[in-house]
Amino acid sequence: MRSIICFHLVFLSSLSIQAQFDCDGERYRYNTVFSDVQVTYDVPYGNAINATGLSQALVADIYQPVGDTETSRPLIIMAHGGFFIGGENDNPDVISLCQDLTRMGYVVASITYRLGIDNFLDLSNAMVRSVWRGYHDGKASVRYFRKTVAEDGNPYGIDPDRILMGGVSAGAFIALHMAYVDEVSEIPEQVDQSAAGMAGGLEGESGNPGYNSDIMGVINVAGALKTSSYLSEGDEPLVSVHGTADETVPYGAGMISLNGFPITDVEGSGVIHELAESLGLNHCLTTLEGAGHVAHAYDTDAYLATLSTISGAVSSWLCQGYDPLCGAYDYTGIEATSIDGMDAFQLYPNPASQGQSIQVRKPLGTASAWSWEIWGPRGRIMASGLAAGPSAVLPTEYLPSGAYVFRIPELGRSRRLLIQ
Repeated sequence: MRSIICFHLVFLSSLSIQAQFDCDGERYRYNTVFSDVQVTYDVPYGNAINATGLSQALVADIYQPVGDTETSRPLIIMAHGGFFIGGENDNPDVISLCQDLTRMGYVVASITYRLGIDNFLDLSNAMVRSVWRGYHDGKASVRYFRKTVAEDGNPYGIDPDRILMGGVSAGAFIALHMAYVDEVSEIPEQVDQSAAGMAGGLEGESGNPGYNSDIMGVINVAGALKTSSYLSEGDEPLVSVHGTADETVPYGAGMISLNGFPITDVEGSGVIHELAESLGLNHCLTTLEGAGHVAHAYDTDAYLATLSTISGAVSSWLCQGYDPLCGAYDYTGIEATSIDGMDAFQLYPNPASQGQSIQVRKPLGTASAWSWEIWGPRGRIMASGLAAGPSAVLPTEYLPSGAYVFRIPELGRSRRLLIQ
């Protein structure tokens, strides 16, 4: 399913030596660094006029690792998918990534942004304006967090010099354009800056004026740029994951489509990284061979590849002493090893909602038939089964909310499982 292209992973020399103190060899690379995550929900970060002409509050759910003593941590801002029509900041396409990245030691903020199409009779041009609204909202979110450091005593314990922007699908469009549309001359011609909610040039009017909206890197999952020509030498580093069979957002150059209806031409991750390579940018691309749109939201192999590609690349940018990584590795272990040689297994989603089916990725090196068990809090086996094939689906409708242990007896390996 997976082919990995490795590119430059050279550390950005502009980061301070102070930022290296938290690079202990495990942090930012393994989701076992912290076991618990706390979330502050619906934190207002801005306000703007949306596609219907109404004022809309913009909020973020902020994830922090429980028990962390670091007070200057990198921040990843994530934007969900939904074709600029639907979606929330607790979408399945972002929530597990937010949780696992937080367990690695990052602070993660999952943001809402303005949704809606202002002219369904002219979808191609209207979609450009939808991206531009999200672009402005994303910039306001970056400014908000820098404002909290300067004015509020840094309540989320972030390093304002280490803020990254990421997104899935539509959210990745936002992140990519935020990084690489950086000249007034690049503002799309479809944007009428005199229209309500569209003014403010490159910065916009979604909130927190006077603070810097620059980001140190981009996380792109199944996104695209209107044109890769926005990239130039010296631009921000980029890590991407994209499926070659994506029929919504093309891997290469092509048309984005909504329910099979063509909208507008874009250039996907494959084209973007070809240009990034020619420009000498710091970049990393994992190609999911044969995978469809946002495969990590429904396929455990794709989730493992997506999360580890992100954490491997970003940790390489942050930490001088870390071996550069581009591609999938076992982020649940104590040493980075290639996915092709690991014996780990993956549960997704975890945590899961009560009654929600959980997928288990078959551990490499086991027999074609393999058994699994779910142990309850008092040491009782609550469920068990036998799987035959690359994965198994765990029924959870009979499990009440709480903490469990999932175990594969033949490996002697266990994983904590949370049912919400």
